[in-house]
Amino acid sequence: MKKLINSPESVLAQTVEGFTLAHSDLVEAHTDPVFISRATPTPSGKVALVSGGGSGHEPLHGGFVGDGMLDAAVPGAMFTSPTPDQIEAAIKHADAGAGVLNIVKNYTGDVMNFEMAVELAEADDINVRSVIVNDDVAVEDSTWTAGRRGVAGTVLVEKIAGAAAVRGDDLDAVTTLAQKVVDNVRSMGVALTACTVPHAGEPSFTLAEDEIEIGIGIHGEPGRERIKLRTADEITELLLGPVVEDLGIGNGEKALLFVNGMGGTPASELYIVYRHARKLLEDQGVEVTRSLVGNYVTSLEMQGASITVLRLDEELTTLWDAPVKTAALNW
Repeated sequence: MKKLINSPESVLAQTVEGFTLAHSDLVEAHTDPVFISRATPTPSGKVALVSGGGSGHEPLHGGFVGDGMLDAAVPGAMFTSPTPDQIEAAIKHADAGAGVLNIVKNYTGDVMNFEMAVELAEADDINVRSVIVNDDVAVEDSTWTAGRRGVAGTVLVEKIAGAAAVRGDDLDAVTTLAQKVVDNVRSMGVALTACTVPHAGEPSFTLAEDEIEIGIGIHGEPGRERIKLRTADEITELLLGPVVEDLGIGNGEKALLFVNGMGGTPASELYIVYRHARKLLEDQGVEVTRSLVGNYVTSLEMQGASITVLRLDEELTTLWDAPVKTAALNW
């Protein structure tokens, strides 16, 4: 195992410390328990947004803390859910009197621990809602989860819900809008190589030199099928087809197309995938009006990519375009 770490045990603490030092104008670290918050408090009367999950997927979630997105993010140990006391502390810190929306990826540990944290926060009279992101169309009831996994679509939920909160929407309205994004976003990924969790010290699964895994999860969970390596265009078709079919998007509709890297994929390869995915959508009459390409929801150093499609309307487009200032998204 070759990694730029000091020890497996120190990875989370030192990652959080380095990240918050590098972006001290945007975020601050809390150490007991560990979470990341905005450097300035949540504006009074604004709905607060909290998300989190195992680390190893950076910049998710800490990279999306700041104006226009999250008010706090809760990192667990590598590929491990944060604990209820971490989440409760983040909720209490973020609350500015208008309630808190939790954005939770659909993994059993995340869902359970966020539910426990909500109960604790509600006991202190904090109004809390949660939405569960389950955009992965690859498999149902896989390792780690009941139902579909939450993957790259989480970023789009956080951005659009965050803009609605800044706009002044109340908790019910922000929750409804976040759920609307969940209902209209789908994703699917591919792995070319495995990743190595520092505590494990060896790859999480094995692929032959000429094999790829279609439908992989962001923790290295099994996908739909293991096949021989194909061209970028052929792989793009294998990923996009199920996304479009499940979403039911078609002629005359508008979409945001998001090609996400898994951490070890060069930008050049992501743009090759984007190029063909966009052509395929446009050939079906779908107008791609917004785009995002890059490493936003990673799986350590895994080589691979995912394709996410979000059905857009005028309101979702306006909220996507709204100003945002975080370490990972900024316009």
